[in-house]
Amino acid sequence: MSALLRRTKKKPADRVVTMVGKPGCHLCEDARAVVDAVCAETGASWVEKDITQDEALYKEYWEQIPVVLIDGEQHTFWRVDPERLRSALGA
Repeated sequence: MSALLRRTKKKPADRVVTMVGKPGCHLCEDARAVVDAVCAETGASWVEKDITQDEALYKEYWEQIPVVLIDGEQHTFWRVDPERLRSALGA
């Protein structure tokens, strides 16, 4: 079977979650806690980006923060559901 036809499911440990937020944002604090807990549980890595330090992120997401990306693709914004995040990570 061609490699293009085979889809391999990534393990949670191979996934990268990015949370885009800003300092002083209460929704960002809530999202950070969920992302941190789910990533610790599943083995996924995560990074946080400050929207106030990145003009491109600001232009794209300023009305949606916090925004959660999985492997660079938008997963959710404003509120992070831990079950939905676990499922998206393949856990």
